[in-house]
Amino acid sequence: MNIRPPVEDWATDFDHLDPRWIEDPFPIWAELRSSCPVAHTDRFQGVYLPTRYKDIREIAYHTEAFSSRRVQVRATPPPVKSPAPPITSDPPHHRLARMVLLPPFTPAAIDKLIPGTRAICNELIDRFAGKNQCDAALDYAQHIPVLVIARMLGLPADQGEKFRDWVHGLVEAAVLDDEAMVRTLEEMTAYFLEQVQRRRKTPSEDLISYLVAARVDGQPLTDNHILGTLRLLLIAGIDTTWSGIGACLWHLARTPEDRRRLASDPALMPTAIEELLRAYSPVTMARMVTKDTVVEGCPYKAGQMVLLSFPAANRDPAMFPDADKVIIDRKENRHAAFGLGIHRCIGSNLARMELTVAVEEFLKRVPEFHLADPKAVRWSEGAVRGPRVLPLRFE
Repeated sequence: MNIRPPVEDWATDFDHLDPRWIEDPFPIWAELRSSCPVAHTDRFQGVYLPTRYKDIREIAYHTEAFSSRRVQVRATPPPVKSPAPPITSDPPHHRLARMVLLPPFTPAAIDKLIPGTRAICNELIDRFAGKNQCDAALDYAQHIPVLVIARMLGLPADQGEKFRDWVHGLVEAAVLDDEAMVRTLEEMTAYFLEQVQRRRKTPSEDLISYLVAARVDGQPLTDNHILGTLRLLLIAGIDTTWSGIGACLWHLARTPEDRRRLASDPALMPTAIEELLRAYSPVTMARMVTKDTVVEGCPYKAGQMVLLSFPAANRDPAMFPDADKVIIDRKENRHAAFGLGIHRCIGSNLARMELTVAVEEFLKRVPEFHLADPKAVRWSEGAVRGPRVLPLRFE
């Protein structure tokens, strides 16, 4: 068991795996934003933590000094290279890798998935609708993106447990455990290599076949490129959306006035989803400092890492009035839940659709619910934040 020394000073020794951070990071970010807007820690080989929107935005756009070759803060250097284009690609390679993935994630392409996603949600709700309780994370949220991305990739729907294990291995366990990272990467690579080989023999209409057939400058994608992109699509397509759906339901369980307002005024849903994304953004990314540079008067030294906390940016009162208040009809909301700069999430249309459909269907079937035990809620640790245990009781 890994015993971590407690944090004594968040400004000079922060730890994003500290239980207090995992449970409720918002007061920590608010304190830092007012007293030390860019924190630093010697843990994890040295990491900076900007907490203001303007700093995070500038770093996200400054690709010359802040590289995406490493997007995860770890206790030790990565034991193996595991590129996942386009998220780990820097210019000029990034543009081509991103362009390949744009067509399957256009609004028109995602709209075709809505009926199937509604069916998935209702099939899940059928399993607990007759009861007076459920775990909204384990019984509902975690399954939706798994089943949706499996359909898009043409993978068996019954392998969700395997896929979620991979998410844990690469997103949570890998921060401290080299063996977990290597084992998960090896399993995913072998699995996807077999899938790619099958599509080469017998193409279909799925996303794996699309990548196999894709061309860049007239040349097919390499196996390493395809495998890295498939790892990205599976991990990013599951963990972030699962976390976002859970956070939405957690908020609505705690805030009956918002829940009832949405149930009675479905037209408000798109605006509400944007506000819930802002307030409970799941994703924190990382960048590697490649050369000494200064951002907003703060020096960043080459070789260190930067945590780009988009959730912290979205709680910055300089950017959002009443930033810590959830206002489901907020009119102006230029949030950074899907990132900023060239690496803005390519799957944002998919994520928005899944969150919207998941919340809509839950409210239709279970209009009145609350937290069964607030103390029983458990949040994930690492770069993606969302409830992993979320017991609800129905009224």
